[in-house]
Amino acid sequence: MIFTHWLVIAGVIVGFGGSFKYIRDTLIGETKPNRVSWLMWSLAPLISLGAALSSGGDFWANIRVFTAGFIPLIIFIISFVNPKSYWKITFFDLVCGACSAVAIIIWLVIDSPRLAIILALLGDGFAAFPTIIKAWKFPETETGLTFIAGIISVLLILPSIPVWNIENSAFQIYLLIANFSIAISIYRKKIFGYFLADKC
Repeated sequence: MIFTHWLVIAGVIVGFGGSFKYIRDTLIGETKPNRVSWLMWSLAPLISLGAALSSGGDFWANIRVFTAGFIPLIIFIISFVNPKSYWKITFFDLVCGACSAVAIIIWLVIDSPRLAIILALLGDGFAAFPTIIKAWKFPETETGLTFIAGIISVLLILPSIPVWNIENSAFQIYLLIANFSIAISIYRKKIFGYFLADKC
């Protein structure tokens, strides 16, 4: 196994570590996952993975994409274990979920691996909006460490990408942006509070 493969393994371990914290917080009711986001997050990466591998995408470069789909599926399932972890779904959440589903359905009827990846990214992005807004308004309902771990995980995996094309890198770049956006939404008050205090 070469060095970049070890980076992939390290990235996956970091990602799983952050996710275990989210799972624990969900089980005890401290974190309240938006089920629309987590359900759609489980579908889009797995579809993107299938499309990437079927069109010659590198296996090692796409392992993180698999975990990006598998872990949300676990979180979605455990959100039903503790009633206190339930987050009320709004009309906006349903609209985002519908848009995400439409993007996935279009992929199923259009035989184009690259278009499938782009549509999966679009679907995943729509699914992220409910959690970004929830995290912005109610940061205490999220586990920020999970998304920071997601950022670190992707950064570790980026050097392992053999060819920077849509198949190998599109979802990695998206995951970096999505995790960063959610992390900023969760920690914005602390970050802005720090800078304001520093200026005073």
